[in-house]
Amino acid sequence: MKLVFQFGRILVVCFLGEVLAALLPLPIPSSVYGLLLMLAALKTGILQLEQVKETGNFLVGILPLLFIPAAVGVMDLWDELRAMLLPCVIAAVPVTLLVMAVSGVVTQKTRRLLKKEETKTHV
Repeated sequence: MKLVFQFGRILVVCFLGEVLAALLPLPIPSSVYGLLLMLAALKTGILQLEQVKETGNFLVGILPLLFIPAAVGVMDLWDELRAMLLPCVIAAVPVTLLVMAVSGVVTQKTRRLLKKEETKTHV
């Protein structure tokens, strides 16, 4: 029964994300609004992590299964997609490398800043 209530809380946050996406004239998906609302609810204490943790872990655990219908849809359209495969790969590879490089640089700079602050507080 506890899992049903946890899932209900997650659904309420997702529904509020849908409402925000319908009301606000911004090109932001409702799932992003839902994630931001969940973050805000957890950070402000409106929701406690224990109130959604088990169901959240379960949903993350089955996440790969949720992509199976999309993969089957891609396989159904393979003939149409084959013509676009090379341009997609040419676009995806450099962008992926760029994201990895930027993430690495940001992570290194963040760690250095945190290390400097840590040494200042210990002095």
